[in-house]
Amino acid sequence: MSELSTDFKKALEVGRPPNIVKLFPNSQALLVSGKVIDRAMLAKGKAMTIAANGRSNLVIRGTLQAAQRANAAIIIEIARSEGGANAYCATNYWNIARQIDALCNEMNITVPVAIHADHYGIKKEADLDFAKVEIPTIFEAGITSIAIDASHMPDDKNLLANLTLSQVIPTWAGLETEIGEIKGSEGLSSSAEALFLIKGLNAFNIFPDWIALNNGTTHGIEASGQGIQVELTGEIHEKLAPFGISGAQHGTSGNNSDRLRAIVATTKSTKANVATALQMISWGLEVNDYGNAKLDNNGDFIKVKSEGVTEALWQEMQDYAAKEGWQGGNYKKLNLPFEPKIMGQPQAIRERMAKRVEDFVYNLLVNVFNAEDTAPLAIQTVLAAKSHDPGSKCKRTEDPADWSGDKIIAMAKELDTDKGPAGDFDD
Repeated sequence: MSELSTDFKKALEVGRPPNIVKLFPNSQALLVSGKVIDRAMLAKGKAMTIAANGRSNLVIRGTLQAAQRANAAIIIEIARSEGGANAYCATNYWNIARQIDALCNEMNITVPVAIHADHYGIKKEADLDFAKVEIPTIFEAGITSIAIDASHMPDDKNLLANLTLSQVIPTWAGLETEIGEIKGSEGLSSSAEALFLIKGLNAFNIFPDWIALNNGTTHGIEASGQGIQVELTGEIHEKLAPFGISGAQHGTSGNNSDRLRAIVATTKSTKANVATALQMISWGLEVNDYGNAKLDNNGDFIKVKSEGVTEALWQEMQDYAAKEGWQGGNYKKLNLPFEPKIMGQPQAIRERMAKRVEDFVYNLLVNVFNAEDTAPLAIQTVLAAKSHDPGSKCKRTEDPADWSGDKIIAMAKELDTDKGPAGDFDD
């Protein structure tokens, strides 16, 4: 790498979590806990950074280039559906850290990067035994932050699942929890269920860094036009203020820049997930100003000539999707079978794909999320803590005696929350 600043060198010495040090002992990449990234956004104030779903190597490359250009602390993540045991992407929980570390060293990336396991979904109690075995393996592979998403279950089971799985998550790791399975306009989250979850965790010395809500957004391609409910988000965040928890905004693809700026300005959000938009942009599809792919009169995606993948490869991808019966959001399933072919394109094609992602992410970081120049703040967080773990943002205020299993079940019955329709809302 080029000459490194004194502060960066010090942060490398003390700021990398133990799993990262073990995996990459000679690395010059500042891979950090998700806690560090959250604290940097809070230090700047009214700022959130992108949590980019690294569905492909070139999306990761472009995102890192944008973060370096913006001097912004950043998160790169992969969700369980994208990169777990039944992955539809070549990037997965067990190789994402190796890709990020290699790219950071190759490209002289000197901004702090957290590696987040997004949406570790628990849809039923039977999932817990498997999760208790698998979660330690993803930290062994370099994950530095995790989102436990048991929001598919009733409130009491959501809380109990979080309590159970906290036992296998390192205390230094960034931690996200979630209420309200993401269903767009259905089953919107409430402050009552948010307080129930966060107070219950607090009673057992578990202090999440972020909470994700169903605040009106969707995963994938946003078609309803409703988008994020900014006032609802701000109201819930204010109720949670005594617990110091930040917001994680899911499903930003398809929400216009003004709505995202309002989330930054009027809520306590510090993390914004972007997935589908980056995939579409890297492929070279025509998108609107906030990343939603445009469709022609036949309902097909519009490929921009001489952008993204080659026209020949795009035709092959379309033909494959048609053969499989994939349309719209299900184009995401092309990631796994086509990653080798994408990486086998000429360098100039790969570079233009990554550059398209870079430009989109840079604009979000600088002109929408107010994350520019947060990298030094993340480094200062590490130096102030003299550790890879900056600690918790609050202390225990709840009495664990008030949160026994029976009492949790009884309190949950008193919650008047609308979970919306049943269904398998894929993350």
